[in-house]
This record gives sequence, C-alpha cells and structure tokens, in this order.
Amino acid sequence: MTSKPNRNPLSHPQPVPFSQNLVGKCFIHPAIDYGLIAGGWSIAATGFLLFNPSLLSRLTPNNLPLLILLVNSCHFAASTVRLYTKPEFGKQWPFLTVGLPLATFAVLFLCVVLPETLGPHLQALYLTWSPFHYAAQTYGLAVMYSFRSGFRLDLAGKNLLWWACMLPFFRAFLGGPDSGLGWIISRDTLSSFPIILSSLGILTDGLLILIFLVPLLLMIHLYRKHRKVPPLIILVFMFSNGLWWTTLDYVNAFVLATIAHGLQYLGIVLVYHVKDQMQSVGNRHSALFHSVKFYGQCLLLAYGLFYCWPYAFVWAGAGLAESMLLVIATINIHHFIVDRYIWRQSPPPAQLPAH
Repeated sequence: MTSKPNRNPLSHPQPVPFSQNLVGKCFIHPAIDYGLIAGGWSIAATGFLLFNPSLLSRLTPNNLPLLILLVNSCHFAASTVRLYTKPEFGKQWPFLTVGLPLATFAVLFLCVVLPETLGPHLQALYLTWSPFHYAAQTYGLAVMYSFRSGFRLDLAGKNLLWWACMLPFFRAFLGGPDSGLGWIISRDTLSSFPIILSSLGILTDGLLILIFLVPLLLMIHLYRKHRKVPPLIILVFMFSNGLWWTTLDYVNAFVLATIAHGLQYLGIVLVYHVKDQMQSVGNRHSALFHSVKFYGQCLLLAYGLFYCWPYAFVWAGAGLAESMLLVIATINIHHFIVDRYIWRQSPPPAQLPAH
C-alpha cells in the first residue's frame, strides 16, 4: 500500500528569495524603515551637502529652532513619555521614575549655582556621552532588525557588530577638543608632546577609513559564517551614523545628525508604543490615534523642558545662555540613562506584521 503524498505546504517550506533576505523583515514598510528609521535619507542628504554645502543656509534662526523642537527635542521627551506610559517600568525601577528626576534637578541646580566650576564639566560629559549614545542606538537597532529578520547573531557576531558600531564614537572621543580625550587632557597639554599629537591625528584619520570599511567586512564575514545574507539595513544604520559626523563641517553635521537621529528614534519608539497600546485591554482607538497622542505628549513635554524650564533659572538670577546650555546638557544625560534601561528590557517585537 502506497502512502499518499503530503500536500501540506508547511511540510515543504519554500526557500526565501535572496532579495527578501537582503531587505529583511521591516516593522512598517521598507521605504519607511530604510529611509526614515535607518537614516537612508540622511545618506542622500549628505551627498547633496557635500556638493552644495550652502543648502542648509536656508535654515535660518527663525525656522531652525522650530525644526529642532518638532524632531530632536521631541525625541528626548519621547523616552520620558515612554517611561511613564509603561506601568511596569515604574514598578521595576522606582529610582528611574522618582529618584533619577530628583537627582537630575539637584545636579542642574548645583551647576546653575556654580556655572564656572561645574558647568563646563556637565557640558563636556554631555558632549562625550552623545556620540556613544548614537553608536549604542545604532548597535541596538542593528541587532533588533537582525533578530526580527531571522538572522540570529551569536555572541561573537554581536561583539563584532558592537565594535563596528562604536568606531564613530572612538573617533569622536579622540578628536574632540572639549570632550572625550580633550576633556581629560587639554590640547595645550598635548601640544607639548608632538609625537602623541601626531599619533592621534594618524589614528583619527585611520578611524575615518575603518568606520566605513569595517561594516562592509563585517557583512561579508557574517554571510560567510552563516551562509545567509544579513539584512542590508544593518549596513545602512552603520553608514548613516558614520556619515553624520565624519564628512561634513561641524554646523552641517550638527543639524543633520540631530534631525536624523531624532527621526530615527521617534520612528522606532512609535512602533513599540503603538503596539503596546493596541494590545492593551479595553483599547478602542486606532494606531493613528495612539501615534498622534504620543507625539502630542512628546511635543508638549519638549516645549516645557527646552523652551520654558531655562527661564525658571533666569527669573532666579541666572543668565539665559548658561541656563539653556545647562538644561540641554542635563536633559541629554537624563535621556541617555533612561534609554539604557527601557530599551534593554524591550525584546524585538518580531510578531509585528511587516507590510
């Protein structure tokens, strides 16, 4: 007696096309994930700015603050809104929701009282930590999309990816005049040791090449090791973060990096927030409603933090410029700390549908 052939399509899965493996599994749509979250648009923008640096001159003091508010300031507020809209975060980390804000206020108050003594160190800490935060976000998103796309990185692969993502931070740390190494050892001190100063120059130039070469070599290595192509979005993440601070002058790089990083963060945090709200018990609203509500909360909080809070110190007698600089530095550091916790506890939502 011959057995009937198994007609269950699940018993003979069809091979995944190469193009699908290469693109990976996106959260929303490849155009949005690659273009917005991965920063693909900023790669194209960098190319335009290299040939025409005057393009950003259209951003005047009248419209640039508005753009920064709508994007970058909102992205800082998003981590706080995310923290307080997840009840389990407060139960798990009471210090993060109660103690950290009080400690932040205390540190800021001391810096405002002693701006010349403590202010420069707070500013240097923020400027040193910022490129690390960018690199860490690049690594976290790369791992997230790798996991979601079914490309499981082992410990060795994660370590290699981490070092590759950290290369822009290492270069910023070594080359910053008032942050990183420049915060620890002044350039005036290093100028007394020409060999060390020239060696740092050679090292930073070498890192400029490695920032873009190592990700390519890593992708080749992962492909050869796993016999499967890694999702291309990993490379886009690393290239975009590398381009932000290595190919443009400081002003253009600052504008492009803050906007691109803010859009990247807002995009991925909305994915998580909307997913949580749609799965909550008793939800009666659409994904669009939750997205608009979350962004509105971020916008209000960002305006209060960045545009109203500094004036509280001005009314107390502090200078406006130093108050704004210290508030910005403090909010950044608070954001870095909160992010380190809330994202480490958020596994990649692989069950989200990809369109």
